[in-house]
Amino acid sequence: MNKAIFLDRDGVLNHEIYDYICRVEDFEILEYQIPVLKKLFDEGYLLIVITNQGGIALKRYTEEQLATMHQMLKNAFVAQGADIKAFYHCPHHPTVGGECKCRKPASGMLLDAIELYDIDPTQSVMIGDKPRDVEAAKGAGVKGILIEPDEQITYVQVKEVLQRASLV
Repeated sequence: MNKAIFLDRDGVLNHEIYDYICRVEDFEILEYQIPVLKKLFDEGYLLIVITNQGGIALKRYTEEQLATMHQMLKNAFVAQGADIKAFYHCPHHPTVGGECKCRKPASGMLLDAIELYDIDPTQSVMIGDKPRDVEAAKGAGVKGILIEPDEQITYVQVKEVLQRASLV
């Protein structure tokens, strides 16, 4: 089985603006996150983005604009020797069409990735900047790490959580 680092996007991989990032020009990658994630990538962890993108349902931006931002993020990682295996996004918003199984805090996106990539949830973590990220992780049997928006991820922080998980 594979192991993975699941990553929320806004506030973890790119600058949190506390609103929808609707324009590519406003998408600011947190370059300082890449070296620690590259180290984990080099240890065999799949890097998978799990992100709510309700602005699509609200027609604030399009799937194409989102794809451009995700390609920018992927390119930044590849330029530093790492790769993001997959991007999962929930395009739904609770005020447009009701609830879905993918929007965090639901675990649908994580469960889909776990199944598709044969991931061992007990050897994986989800890093997010909102309690809903950790709740989604828990629902999929994955340990969650809650950071502050734009806080730098540390290697020790991730490894400690993984080590504790293996002792349970």
